[in-house]
Amino acid sequence: KLQKGDLLLATGPVKFFHGRQLRPREFSILGRNLDDTTGEKSEIGHIFATYPASEEVPQWVLRGLFKKNLDLLLSNVIEEEYLSADEQRVYSLPSLPESLEVLHRPTSLEGVEEARRRLAYDELFFLQLVQARARYRETIQKQGIVFGRTDELIRPLLEALPFRLTTAQARVLREIYSDMGSSRRMNRLLQGDVGSGKTVVALFSMLLAVEAGYQAVLMAPTELLAEQHARSMRKLMEPLGIEVYVLTGQLAAPDRRETLSALREGTATLVVGTQALIQKNVEFRKLGMVVVDEQHRFGVRQRMVFGDRENPPDILIMSATPIPRSLAMALYGDLDLSVLDEMPKGRKPIRTFLRYPNERKDVYQFVEEELKKGHQAYVVYPLVAESDKMDVRSATEGHERLTEATFGHRRVGLLHGQLSSEIKDQVMRGFLAGEIDVLVATTVIEVGIDVPNASVMVIEHAERFGLSQLHQLRGRVGRGATESHCILIADPG
Repeated sequence: KLQKGDLLLATGPVKFFHGRQLRPREFSILGRNLDDTTGEKSEIGHIFATYPASEEVPQWVLRGLFKKNLDLLLSNVIEEEYLSADEQRVYSLPSLPESLEVLHRPTSLEGVEEARRRLAYDELFFLQLVQARARYRETIQKQGIVFGRTDELIRPLLEALPFRLTTAQARVLREIYSDMGSSRRMNRLLQGDVGSGKTVVALFSMLLAVEAGYQAVLMAPTELLAEQHARSMRKLMEPLGIEVYVLTGQLAAPDRRETLSALREGTATLVVGTQALIQKNVEFRKLGMVVVDEQHRFGVRQRMVFGDRENPPDILIMSATPIPRSLAMALYGDLDLSVLDEMPKGRKPIRTFLRYPNERKDVYQFVEEELKKGHQAYVVYPLVAESDKMDVRSATEGHERLTEATFGHRRVGLLHGQLSSEIKDQVMRGFLAGEIDVLVATTVIEVGIDVPNASVMVIEHAERFGLSQLHQLRGRVGRGATESHCILIADPG
């Protein structure tokens, strides 16, 4: 209830009707029962701080508490200052007590900005400090494995490749081999766009560990991706006489027992799997190398599980998320950074288009033209089934519509995370083999299927996806020499 003399903060449109009028959309009480004798009305027209208030603890109560106790709080903060006067001058930063006082008792926007810069500096400084300690603990304090290179496996694989490594791949491999050949434990982030050849680099890295008599694992975020990695690696490893094992949550019990036994005995040297690899009942005889694919899909805990071992393995983390080097160092300051900044020869850039729902007919006509050329297509939806909370089409609904009408004469498949592993594998194999023309899917394909013949992707309700997701999805096309297209259908509202 408002009282005469209250100081309010009100927001809303200002209109003119016999003078200025304000129709507040919302307001907060900044001070109670202020009169002319207190002098506090002088705050009107000045800058003042607002706090994250609630109905239980309103704005005016918080402001009163800070006003009454701020001097005491600031006197205690003096002991928290860690920058000397010289350092403050060099970095053009105010002291910590000064910054906090300005933020609570602002007199100018310039002063507020300087104080904000100081707190931002503190936040980044301590983030880097924590990461530096983690880096010291994980890479320097813990003795690393010195992998001896014999070229017994690396050389034959290099000669058998149906393509030449890019200059970037060769450079990154030198960086990785340098780490693995030293007593300093490797903790490295491998960043590269979708299709830049990260998996090949990972395989060569894992082979160095195998050459030296150790086991190497690749941990993928989904079973689909783990199975694809395993298939790709088996093609290259079979001539070398190396079996690639798979360990996922959906593995049949007999196969699981066999794989666990091989890991324990050390006969399984190359292993691909999911989070099933870090379960307590999984024992390795001599684990030396771990590759984690798509780090943003895992928490830090999953990565640290391997580092907590008595003899921690070398870690290589792969990410296709396009972030600047400076941001990568801020997010992964405890890791060394390698970048694949070159695409394999013959890869054409993916052309990306934004279209609106009223242009949907033209979009699918373009898809039909691509299908007539013998290519394949993806259609991606944000949801598996219809939702009362979201007014968007689902993959199930889209599959029915495309099957019955738009592509009634085509072979249309459906893939989403709620299908059983057997059905997902069957659909994926059918698409890889060209038995499916159009694959309707959810983001389950975001880090999965690699089909060189797929030349076009349509993403329905693109506004419902994050930028990183859109980038990952788009990378599913353009895997071959054909010019590819990604069409985003988004609601302008």
